[in-house]
Amino acid sequence: MDLNMTRSTAFFINGGAGRVVCSIPALEKFAEENPDNNFIIVCEGDTEFYKGHPILHAKAYDVWHKNLFEDKLKDMVCVSPEPYRVWEYYNQQASLSQAYDIAINNKGLRDLPKPTIKLSKQETITGLQVCNEVKEKTKKEKTIVFQPFGRGVSEDKGVITDFSGRSFEPTTVVNLIKELSKDYAIIFMGEVAIEFSKHGVTESVAIPQNINLRQWAAIIANADHFLGCDSVGQHLAYSLGTDTTVVIGSTFKENVSYPNEPTFKILDMGEGARVYSPIRITMDEFSDRVNEGMMAMNDKVEEVIIKEIKTSLKGTE
Repeated sequence: MDLNMTRSTAFFINGGAGRVVCSIPALEKFAEENPDNNFIIVCEGDTEFYKGHPILHAKAYDVWHKNLFEDKLKDMVCVSPEPYRVWEYYNQQASLSQAYDIAINNKGLRDLPKPTIKLSKQETITGLQVCNEVKEKTKKEKTIVFQPFGRGVSEDKGVITDFSGRSFEPTTVVNLIKELSKDYAIIFMGEVAIEFSKHGVTESVAIPQNINLRQWAAIIANADHFLGCDSVGQHLAYSLGTDTTVVIGSTFKENVSYPNEPTFKILDMGEGARVYSPIRITMDEFSDRVNEGMMAMNDKVEEVIIKEIKTSLKGTE
């Protein structure tokens, strides 16, 4: 008799908030298809986006939860699903959510629902208040949340860089905000900020302080549009149904974004030029060198982004 068949499973989920969000559909499927498996989720990052979920909330534990090993893990099968090591993912046949589903459920490539994010009333109110306050202050009717920098960004003596090729270049950020802020209220999402007034931006740009990711989700849910790169914001926008413009550089839209989602417009800066970077599989200096400049944009590309956003926002009037 295989004793593992009678033991419940502990899924270890690591990485940033975007990975946590994308794991949700696969874990929902596991709960649906394995009703006798009293599984838990051990979060090596944060439990943030399992909170409030009708199924997963009670199953999610921080890795430092007191007595977790003795009380739970000692009698469970520990599994660490790694979506980046799924064949369909690194061959651009699966999204991050689908790769989690293959790693967790082993049912092959299949369609999945959007991640379920349950915001509390207080979180929803916070998001609505931020959007309303920004509109009132700027005297603009519509809001855009802009997340220009991904997780790989760093700042040193005022110089902002992202060698992963996922983030907007700072000059592009300034140019886009300078133009978009003429007509829309801009809410800047990011830990690395720019002093826009020193770069010729005359309109006010909101940079909310002490806002956690769930509150950011509520702000995105209440905003009229989301503009971002390959980072957590676009996953939140997709989950919550916000119209979105995403600019992709070193990563593949089939993996990290939502090319079949009607509310998404994806501008692919790296198409035909980038090399797949086998992150969490092996180190590849060549791909990193090729990809690091993929998000460099000229005036024409910036104009395309601005036009797409304005067209989308006019369509909501």
